[in-house]
Amino acid sequence: MSKELNEVQNATVGMTVGVIEVMILQPLNYAKNMVQQKMPISMSPAVMYRGVGANCLNMGSCTMIQFAVGGKFKNMVLNGEDRRLKAWEEMSCGAGAGLISAMVGSPLELLMIQQQRKGGGTMSTLKSIANPATIARGFTGAGIREALWTCGYLSIPPIVRNYLMDAYPETFDTKDKARIPAALLGGLFACYLSHPVDTIKTCMQGDIERKTYGTFTQTASKLYSESGIRGFYRGATFRYGRMVCAVFIMDSLKDIVSKAMFPSAFNQN
Repeated sequence: MSKELNEVQNATVGMTVGVIEVMILQPLNYAKNMVQQKMPISMSPAVMYRGVGANCLNMGSCTMIQFAVGGKFKNMVLNGEDRRLKAWEEMSCGAGAGLISAMVGSPLELLMIQQQRKGGGTMSTLKSIANPATIARGFTGAGIREALWTCGYLSIPPIVRNYLMDAYPETFDTKDKARIPAALLGGLFACYLSHPVDTIKTCMQGDIERKTYGTFTQTASKLYSESGIRGFYRGATFRYGRMVCAVFIMDSLKDIVSKAMFPSAFNQN
């Protein structure tokens, strides 16, 4: 999310970057979901990319919302001032944008997880979940996770980059040199703080029949009774790998795509 762009421009950049990231990293997302539900991992690309349409729509729309809302929040905080956002301001803007995006992302992830678990086409799967008792399943976990994830890829990287470039200018004399440590820290933050609620959400959305997992608190209790704290971190390795790659890809692409799509917004500065 860039303060140089308006909401529509930020949304367009977010949608583009989100879809590119999904197409590259879908296999890691699939593997994470399977491990969380204690299901076998298939090495077939046809299976790995099952539900990729729903995931592209999910990540594209969520990233679009996160960029647009986050950019709007940044402009509201700055109120015309020409300065860097403070760390807490960056993180508050990211968390708020992530929470709002979960209203769209949670139902789309439910669709994707049901396709990954059971197969079937998009429309037939959509019919099976399109009822009030099912469509909102897992929203609490999705909301908390998206708030932390958005901080991880939109807020933490610029905070870390700016710190490294200010504190160690000889080592980090360009943004590109500071991107890798920024991505590693952003991914670490986004993954391990949010993974427990992501595991709860995934288990709930995989079991819409509620045979094993009930409410949010019942699912958390079930996971803890089965495996203790480790149960909440099933699939964390796959998710951290994906998140580090995603943070790097999205942190890099948002600048490239923004300037390629809307060069006039940056030529004015």
